[in-house]
Amino acid sequence: MTSSGKPPSSPSKLDQALADQRRHQAERERTYREQALKLFPWICARCGREFTARRLRELTVHHKDHNHDNNPPDGSNWELLCIYCHDNEHQRYLEADANPGAVGSRESSAATHNPFANLKDLLSRKKD
Repeated sequence: MTSSGKPPSSPSKLDQALADQRRHQAERERTYREQALKLFPWICARCGREFTARRLRELTVHHKDHNHDNNPPDGSNWELLCIYCHDNEHQRYLEADANPGAVGSRESSAATHNPFANLKDLLSRKKD
């Protein structure tokens, strides 16, 4: 009992749930990170920077589809990125979501120009 006569406070359910979630996430990351480091060379897929065991903590596993629960054992959803390129990749998605329809955003319309639209006509004229 404390001096106020109340029993000592125990961690709240929310604190416990957050701690459990953090522990689960750390275990999951450790598993796919170790797999990715065994599968791929220790090189950033964007900038090409090479890493040694001493600096390996600066190399992160990026999920190509941004789904951290999609961890196929063949590593097809992963790429190794240095911390700078990884931050840049996620920042690009945040900016695209904040500016829908902007050039380069995920929702921007596809290209409308078709350079081969008249190719058949051009080839048939050449034969005539």
